[in-house]
Amino acid sequence: MDAIDRRILSTLQQEGRLPVTDLAERVGLSPTPCARRMTRLEAAGLITGYAARVNPEKLGYPITVFVFVELDRQSRDALDGFERAIRRFPEVLECHLMTGSRDILLKIAARDLKSFDTFLEDDLMTVPGIRSTRTSFSLRAMVDREVTPGA
Repeated sequence: MDAIDRRILSTLQQEGRLPVTDLAERVGLSPTPCARRMTRLEAAGLITGYAARVNPEKLGYPITVFVFVELDRQSRDALDGFERAIRRFPEVLECHLMTGSRDILLKIAARDLKSFDTFLEDDLMTVPGIRSTRTSFSLRAMVDREVTPGA
């Protein structure tokens, strides 16, 4: 990956709908080589897709909740079972396997405190193998960005 590839990635992260001709102009290439580089970056797995970033608050999900989960066991079967179960819940935006005293970190979107409480009691706590949870509510995101190429 060279400096032009990094400029392509950085520009696409900011404006994913940019036409190839405009992208090529911004990174200092003609359209055909730029399109070839984009295809190569996609094939290499550096570009994994194109999507719109949406504002959860405008969609009716103004509350972001982080839930640390401690499992009874950390075996491969227990982790696979937890992962399968947690994928069923649309409230779960992210699920990370962690180091340290907590096994899992979940990022949850909620409409309000009542809906989060319902999710916690009726959905999350019914997943087998959970020993304990700790919940923190986000007051606001201070930084929200993607990885910057070359950083």
